[in-house]
Amino acid sequence: MANILTVDDSASMRQMVAFTLKAAGHSVTEAADGQQALQIAKGQSFDLVLTDVNMPVMDGLALTREIRQLPGYRFTPILILTTEAGTDKKQEGRAAGATGWLVKPFNPEQLLATVAKVLG
Repeated sequence: MANILTVDDSASMRQMVAFTLKAAGHSVTEAADGQQALQIAKGQSFDLVLTDVNMPVMDGLALTREIRQLPGYRFTPILILTTEAGTDKKQEGRAAGATGWLVKPFNPEQLLATVAKVLG
């Protein structure tokens, strides 16, 4: 299964996402903000990055732009999981390099189906 980096400043949200992904057989690494996630991504490779938008230190869109600059992450799927549902934010996410957009609260089956789709 996939090695996934999940990023959210909410510990309960990270736990729910990790639980859902691990139950489907994925390996999950958690980060509490974009800066922490970027440091982790620099040290190991992931098949997928799943990030929130609104976080302290570094938000998810800045993280997406930074990760896209790292060697080996140019084509890695990056999914945004956020409460933000506006078209402007989604376009900003696409411009930053996001592969897809999911709105919280998430449906576990929908999350797993989207993960499976972007992992091909």
